[in-house]
Amino acid sequence: MLDNLYKSIFDTAADGTVSLTGGDFIICMLTAVALGLIIAFSFKFKHKMTKGFSVTLALLPAAVALVITLVNGNLGTGVAVMGAFSLVRFRSIPGSAKDICAIFIAMAAGLAAATGFIAVAFVFTILICLLNIIYTYIPFGSKDNDEKTLKVTIPEGLDYTNVFDDLFEKYLTEVSLDSIKTTNMGSLFKLDYSIKAKSAEDERKLIDEIRTRNGNLEISLLRKQYAVKEEL
Repeated sequence: MLDNLYKSIFDTAADGTVSLTGGDFIICMLTAVALGLIIAFSFKFKHKMTKGFSVTLALLPAAVALVITLVNGNLGTGVAVMGAFSLVRFRSIPGSAKDICAIFIAMAAGLAAATGFIAVAFVFTILICLLNIIYTYIPFGSKDNDEKTLKVTIPEGLDYTNVFDDLFEKYLTEVSLDSIKTTNMGSLFKLDYSIKAKSAEDERKLIDEIRTRNGNLEISLLRKQYAVKEEL
């Protein structure tokens, strides 16, 4: 049964060359489109995703499948295509870890469809999508979401080394000072902390008390992934 599962629909000659017919090409492209829709709907489940990214996930397997079928064993063309695809990363903004995972899965599904392993492509995609939904429901890695980035602006007259130590001890379980930089011609310091609060209510209390100590200058509290996007 497993041997039948891992079997390509393409006819392979004795010298190893693959014969691709028009019917095979249509089957591969329809498979890639179907897999793209499955992946897009799966990763949209309880996950905020723009329409543009959803459409990208739905079409990406078909695009990969088309490229792979056009290459069809030509080494020179394959290297050129790889170089072209490597340029895409310089024209895109990094997303969350889940978004990047969805892109890799869509590319893998397109590759499996293009090489004729239709059964493997469907089994792989459905299994991964089911695991994605299951992991969304269970508290797998949920503690990591508690870590946030606290950005605080203070006047140069305050000693940033221990100015908030008593507040951190009162409201936080973990804290580390990640970066320090000056702004406004050196009259202000911008401090970035990685923190974990004892509770959501403590986050609000912490911000209120920091405001009274830093002269009501700018304060922001961000989840880790959004803090990275803001810096970019």
